[in-house]
This record gives sequence, structure tokens and C-alpha cells, in this order.
Amino acid sequence: MPAIDLARLRSQVSIEQVLLLLGFVPSRRNGRWLRGPCPVHRSEHSQSRQFWVDLATHRYRCFKCHSAGRQLDLWAAAHHLSIHAAAEDLCRRLGIAVPWMPIPRFPRASR
Repeated sequence: MPAIDLARLRSQVSIEQVLLLLGFVPSRRNGRWLRGPCPVHRSEHSQSRQFWVDLATHRYRCFKCHSAGRQLDLWAAAHHLSIHAAAEDLCRRLGIAVPWMPIPRFPRASR
């Protein structure tokens, strides 16, 4: 399985894009911070504030289900995918190319 340059993908995709795809509607906004219902465990109440997002650092955390991380972690947790599968799926849904890592070429040994 070819490797994906996750650092490059994280620099291309914001957590706001992921939240938009997940249909997240914040119940509270305070500058760079959003709070609202958790898209991972799918909070029942639309006014819930147990899930928070820091838009500046692209990090999230839910204080109920304890899911936490960055934008790829959020997509993976919400869809029950591995990071690799989440990266491919997210790229497909956003219509961007998957940032594959180049396969290293080793010099041939002389005979």
C-alpha cells in the first residue's frame, strides 16, 4: 500500500472543511473556538457543547466520548476508518489529489 504524505494533506485541508462535510453546526462560537454536538458519537441535542474545536490549531476534542485529534483524526473517527482510508476518502470527497509519497528508488548493485 503506497504511503500518503499526511503532513502535506493536513496543510491542504482545514478542520473547517471537515466540519462542513460532516454537517457540524456549532451551538456556540467564541473567536477561534467552536462548541457544539459531537459528530463522532452523534450527540442527540443540537445545543450540546461537549465537543470543541480550535480553528487555529485544527484540533478537536469531545468531553463525552473522548475522541480528540486533528482534522484527519476527526474524519477517521466519524466514519470508523483508518487514517490511511480516511485520507483517501477525504481527498475524494473534496475533489483533491491524494498526496502520495514518492517510492524510494535504491541504486542497483553492480555485478
